[in-house]
Amino acid sequence: MKNFIKQLPMKNTLYIAILMSFILSSCAKNENLNDASGVFEAIEVIVSSEGNGKILQLHINEGEEVKMNQNLGLIDSTQLHLSRLLLEANKEAILSGTPDVKSQIDAIQKEIDRLTHDKKRIEKLLEGDVATQKQLDDVNAQISILNARLIAQKKSLNTNVNAIYQNSKVVDVQLAQIKDQISKCNISSPINGVVLVKYAEEGELTAMGKPLFKIADLSEMILRAYVTADQLEYISLGQQVDVYAEYGKDERQKSNGTVSWISSKAEFTPKTIQTQDERANLVYAVKIRVANEGLIKIGMYGGLNFIKE
Repeated sequence: MKNFIKQLPMKNTLYIAILMSFILSSCAKNENLNDASGVFEAIEVIVSSEGNGKILQLHINEGEEVKMNQNLGLIDSTQLHLSRLLLEANKEAILSGTPDVKSQIDAIQKEIDRLTHDKKRIEKLLEGDVATQKQLDDVNAQISILNARLIAQKKSLNTNVNAIYQNSKVVDVQLAQIKDQISKCNISSPINGVVLVKYAEEGELTAMGKPLFKIADLSEMILRAYVTADQLEYISLGQQVDVYAEYGKDERQKSNGTVSWISSKAEFTPKTIQTQDERANLVYAVKIRVANEGLIKIGMYGGLNFIKE
């Protein structure tokens, strides 16, 4: 072939070179079969410690599937349990000081009932001139004093009882706080997913807010792709698109995807992303939700094609 080209006139050689450049350019354009391309990602959740202390148990391994609210470990909560016992004892001591309202009121009420009976007897005697008016006045005065004492006693007892109950409610709130802290010493997963990274081990000391592990739900992946301004007319929220996961040079898997987000701001094309028009510097990010049967991995390249009617 080289000898053949050498034998051609210079003018023909120039024509062949131009033709070859067109062919190579056409092939290069055909290699980009997608309307847009991007990278697959997942919604990752970093699970942090909600308690302070030594990690007694942590039953997870990277790559392991876990269920939502599954018990995965335990943080030492001995001091919290002791605090709870102390608060429960304090509550019992507070409630033990509650006065016996009924017995104290009944004693005064019985005295009032006795004086009321004497008053009726004196009134009958007064009608027969056997008793004096002073005796009747004295009984009425005693009854009035006892009624006033009864009212004051009821008010005082109710105040004391209410104060005791209010103090016990304060202890109840403290107990609820301790119980909540104890429950947070149980390590669990907030979602169904796969453990991506494990940050802590059994026997280590942890603190509130310190990361323990990272988890992601890989049953649904997100293709973060980039489109040009000219392509925005072909895409809308909720639209179905064809998504292709690239496994190798020529291996691709087709899936159905749904557009879940379109950026409202343009950005410069990331270096790792190729657009259909390589001259486009500003692009718009879009997110496509794709059901995953386990073949799509985080960081894998993918492409999408708009379903144009």
